[in-house]
Amino acid sequence: VLSFRAIEPQSEGQCAPVDSLWRRYSEFELLRNYLSVTYPHIVVPPLPEKRADFVWHKLSADNMDPDFVERRRIGLENFLLRVASHPVLCQDKIFYSFLTQEGGWKEMVNETGFQLKADSRLKALNATFRVKNPDKRFTELKHYSDELQSVISHLLRVRARVADRLYGVYKVHGNYGRVFSEWSAIEKEMGDGLQSAGHHMDVYAASIDDILEEEEHYADQLKEYLFYAEALRAVCRKHELMQYDLEMAAQDLTSKKQQCEELATGTVRTFSLKGMTSKLFGQENPEQREAKIKVLEEQIQEGEEQLKSKNLEGRDFVKSAWADIERFKEQKNHDLKEALISYAVMQISMCKKGIQVWTNAKECFSKM
Repeated sequence: VLSFRAIEPQSEGQCAPVDSLWRRYSEFELLRNYLSVTYPHIVVPPLPEKRADFVWHKLSADNMDPDFVERRRIGLENFLLRVASHPVLCQDKIFYSFLTQEGGWKEMVNETGFQLKADSRLKALNATFRVKNPDKRFTELKHYSDELQSVISHLLRVRARVADRLYGVYKVHGNYGRVFSEWSAIEKEMGDGLQSAGHHMDVYAASIDDILEEEEHYADQLKEYLFYAEALRAVCRKHELMQYDLEMAAQDLTSKKQQCEELATGTVRTFSLKGMTSKLFGQENPEQREAKIKVLEEQIQEGEEQLKSKNLEGRDFVKSAWADIERFKEQKNHDLKEALISYAVMQISMCKKGIQVWTNAKECFSKM
């Protein structure tokens, strides 16, 4: 459960927003699903993981672990900030209600009928294999998102192994501290130096907890883009589905035009059971044929309008989607660059602390 304060100033005539709100993870899921369906051309920011993944084996994978719950809370706050900073999503009324209304916002979501607008998952999955003329840019983008997800997954697995070994190295330094302390007890001239060196080792061993907390923060930054890769693929799938619908509409229109031509000329260009039946049992009389032609002509006119509308919709989708994808790329490049630099700085700082510990130990040994 996440509690946050609604601090946006109210306009004249609006009710004052409540001081704080409680939201469950499932409510965040509902909000994100609504945004994803309502804005199909936008790379909607992802939610943090519900259960811990890519963790090093000393760390609890329990989704009720206090440390994990706190990290997830930070991740949910980050999701809200991502949406609030998006030039389109930030203006959504449902998002504003989510931030400012204690109750009633779910009813507002359901009233939008977004579930009815949601595409059939099976149809969306199969569209990839049936689109005849896929857009090369979206095909390449989908391939890129697959590779990005693969690379980040591998990076997270490597990080988990490094964190595990790091934990072992630091904790073993605690053994130095214990041994030096025991040794100092039997030495007169060397005792103080050994005791001081052991203290430095104990402090070094204990510092691993803060370091690994920073490690997990870095991992969460990478995980966000692991999930962003799926959001990127979702935009590609929606484009494929639109392209599939467009091709089906064009195919249906071509078929109706052919039927109309065949009825008008009395010739069958392609084999069909219907055409064979007409040959065997006689064709329709002129009045029936005229009636069918009239119906087909109306359907053709309607089909041409639909095709024109779908073409315009498709062009608008590509224009809007590509603009948002470019915005996402800039954000991704900036964020991942900053994350990697911060991780390098953290590792350098950690190594400097290790050098300082052994420098201090060296001085302790020199004074013995």
